[in-house]
Amino acid sequence: MAFLPITTEGLAEQGRNTVDFVIVTGDAYVDHPSFGTAIIGRVLEAEGYSVAIIPQPEWKDTRDFKRFGKPRLAFLVNSGNIDSLVAHYTAAKKKRSNDFYTPGGKAGRRPDRAVIVYCNRIREAYGDVPVIIGGIEASTRRFAHYDYWSDSVRRSILIDSRADLLTYGMGENIIRRIAFLLDKGVPINKIRDVRGTCFIEDEFFKPHFEHEHCGDYDIIKNDKTAYAKAFLVQYSNQDHIYGRAITESYGDQLLVQNPPMPPLTRKELDAVYSLPFERNYHPSYEEKGGVPAIEEVRFSITHNRGCFGNCNFCSLSFHQGRSVTSRSIESVVREAQLITELSDFKGYIHDIGGPTANFRLPACEKQKKYGTCKGKSCLFPEICKNMKVDHTEYVELLKQVEKLDKVKRVFIRSGIRFDYLIADKNEQFFKKLVRDHVSGQLKVAPEHCSDGVLTLMGKPSVNEYNKFKNRFYELTKSINKEQYIVPYLMSSHPGSTLNDAVELAIYLKKNKINPEQVQDFYPTPGTASTCMFYTGINPFTGETVYSAKSYEDKQLQRALLQFSRRENAQTVRKALIKAGREDLIGLGKDCLVSPYNGGKRTYSKSGKNTKK
Repeated sequence: MAFLPITTEGLAEQGRNTVDFVIVTGDAYVDHPSFGTAIIGRVLEAEGYSVAIIPQPEWKDTRDFKRFGKPRLAFLVNSGNIDSLVAHYTAAKKKRSNDFYTPGGKAGRRPDRAVIVYCNRIREAYGDVPVIIGGIEASTRRFAHYDYWSDSVRRSILIDSRADLLTYGMGENIIRRIAFLLDKGVPINKIRDVRGTCFIEDEFFKPHFEHEHCGDYDIIKNDKTAYAKAFLVQYSNQDHIYGRAITESYGDQLLVQNPPMPPLTRKELDAVYSLPFERNYHPSYEEKGGVPAIEEVRFSITHNRGCFGNCNFCSLSFHQGRSVTSRSIESVVREAQLITELSDFKGYIHDIGGPTANFRLPACEKQKKYGTCKGKSCLFPEICKNMKVDHTEYVELLKQVEKLDKVKRVFIRSGIRFDYLIADKNEQFFKKLVRDHVSGQLKVAPEHCSDGVLTLMGKPSVNEYNKFKNRFYELTKSINKEQYIVPYLMSSHPGSTLNDAVELAIYLKKNKINPEQVQDFYPTPGTASTCMFYTGINPFTGETVYSAKSYEDKQLQRALLQFSRRENAQTVRKALIKAGREDLIGLGKDCLVSPYNGGKRTYSKSGKNTKK
């Protein structure tokens, strides 16, 4: 095994001076199957193509982009494992101080809107060379989209990047097909029938598939109702079985999205994870402190793809899709065996998970033939009667990995869908999870307690979380362990009013939960929640949705979720007064915050003493 070349010296060691594909990425090069660049590079290599990588190029001129010369077939461009703007800025639009995908965790090694910048530099260097964009930044920005950072509706990234093709979703079979056609001499501007791709044509172009028009950019960018309707068209056609092609107008140009590529079969998924990954960052980064992102995944295993959980604030439905596929037990065990042979392995598999750890099968048999139900969710507002709830294979997978000689323990750190878990009448997995796979704390995501907010999130009622929580602690007590649930909570999600935040604070106090971290809602492209945030419209119902948008309103909600922190006391009092809940300011057992501030009483706007 050897790393793919990132320097001309590395290319020369392979006996080459030219390559078929050059991958340009915003991340450092980590040759591990948790990194899209590594997967695509290894897939192409397995097909017989030569591949080189330019990780985190200097983007202010074209020199770095000429490192390997003009590739024989194409440049492949991505921003890295996450959107470059998410990598750079917090939900409060503050600059992040580090970047876990960069050597030494150093921030600033990739530009904002990395895909656009990289593509434009490639065009400056080589003119009409084929350029294909992919990854999360390209995938979620493929249509006109609300851009939180500029507070505007931007054009498709395909327009602004001047790329020839955009691949969306999981790209192995897409890139195989494109590579085959390019290698056969098909011009890139004639590749128009590959599923999982988007391209630009003239306004009179007729797509190769049955199609639906989602709108005109000049209207969508100015009309929030049109935006919400366009989003619904896009969202409703992301199933690989019934999804249609989608078109969007840009003056005399037409953006065309072909229907999704079917997800990899189990056999295909096994083959991808059997490729010869080095399972580490490139050795050239060692002197810079390595790449921090490897720490979370070096001893972890991905066993599935896709998620039928369908949370509205998550872009998985728009990217990986709702159809779940998984690797065979044998494939996962082989990878676990490789991990045990790493020199720094201490006996602990950190995770065997994925987008949702406890999904291994399609939600129901019907999905295999007809696709995911259009306009419906498998788990929301309640679990579908056709749902096949079964953890048997997952339990067997875990047991097989645990049998390996050097494995002391296997943990599960990916998200567990607790409503799916408690719907399983066979508690075999639940009991095993509590007994064997929790490292003191289990992180789960109720997100909120207000049913109104949970509905807009696409999450189950808090009653489902309470059932799970209570049973978790019963099982924990029965085996004489001290373990805790750490809930993920989100503030300021569309639909969450100040009163909803107060309701959540009361719930946290009642249940003695003091969250160390709270995630402010982050409007990222490709999610239903972002559509609600921007338009004020629920795209599925047409109903009006409130969103906290000002910095002050967001701070008030966030502080309420961490009401016990001394530094939040003044903000919590302000929030409670604004919400008309001064009864919660006082020294009583049900109060959220003291009436004192630095030894002084605080008063409401009416002048009333707030001490109770």
